[in-house]
Amino acid sequence: MTGPSAGAAAPIHDLEEAPVKLATLRSDNPDGRLVVVSRDLARCAPAPVPTLQAALEDWGGVAAPLQARADAVNAGTAPDLQPFVPAQALAPLPRAWQWLDGSAFLSHARLMARVFGMEESASHLPLMYQGMSHRFMAPLEEVPFRSEQDGIDFEGEFAVITDAVPMGTGPAPAARHIRLVALINDWSLRLIGAREMKTGFGWVQAKPACSAAPVVVTPDELGPAWARCRVRLPLRVNWNGAGFGQADGGEMSFGFDELIAYAAATRDLCAGTIVGSGTVSNEDCREVGSSCIAERRGIEMLDHGEARTGYLRSGDRVTMEVLDADGTSVFGRIDQRIVVTGGTAAPATEVAR
Repeated sequence: MTGPSAGAAAPIHDLEEAPVKLATLRSDNPDGRLVVVSRDLARCAPAPVPTLQAALEDWGGVAAPLQARADAVNAGTAPDLQPFVPAQALAPLPRAWQWLDGSAFLSHARLMARVFGMEESASHLPLMYQGMSHRFMAPLEEVPFRSEQDGIDFEGEFAVITDAVPMGTGPAPAARHIRLVALINDWSLRLIGAREMKTGFGWVQAKPACSAAPVVVTPDELGPAWARCRVRLPLRVNWNGAGFGQADGGEMSFGFDELIAYAAATRDLCAGTIVGSGTVSNEDCREVGSSCIAERRGIEMLDHGEARTGYLRSGDRVTMEVLDADGTSVFGRIDQRIVVTGGTAAPATEVAR
């Protein structure tokens, strides 16, 4: 992994680029081997640059070769064409320089504030924290946790990956630094999170490594589903084979342009920064479902006076996927099983949010 290009005032390239899908396959390099994937996720071929991080650090130079390779992959004429096998995929950025997770769906924040009698945050500013970024888990990898008693939860969200963003960049130019769009499962340990929130410092133990869908896409690949720097598609979440939610990403109260501008207000963002939307949530969550267990528990507390849905247990399986208007998988599928390894759990008296 080469050094980050933080602070490099890279030229702002036009977002009017042709669609490209990318993935990272396992290799001897811990950052994997970058491949260009066909639109239907059936085939792939080596990219003209070795890793996704290298591509992001020279996007202006590699965008055209990536597009030419994508055209050849979709036409079936690319050299070294091979089937795309998700089981061989790592996270698109197995190691990232920075992971900044927002809370851009105010419907979710308002609901949770009502449940726990908290004062709502100022709606003119997004919430954001800096999470663990040195590892993103592969989409089909088993996920280890120490104890069921920590309140294991999934959080389905969209994310974008930027090139270098100079400090002070506003929302309009920030939009032009969005290079790729991703699907993330931001695992959370709710019992530990409640305890850490009381310190006023933020999360460390409550936020283990996130998981990522195998494929990232340029915004143009989303077509009309990419609007106002939002993904206007439902995120389908299944828990042990049963539908749990299909909230639409278009209801973000803050677009990714605003989230990037917020993050870059006082600092440069290096190429390879991942910015998350936070839990995808809709106002009609009782009808469309939720993207995390905590939200469903919150609804149950409001409607029934108590939470009825438990958190994840060892052996549980969680899948997440986004389909476009034609029913084609956009990012591929996150499909993971929970494995509890044993260890010291959070105190059972803590409140699970």
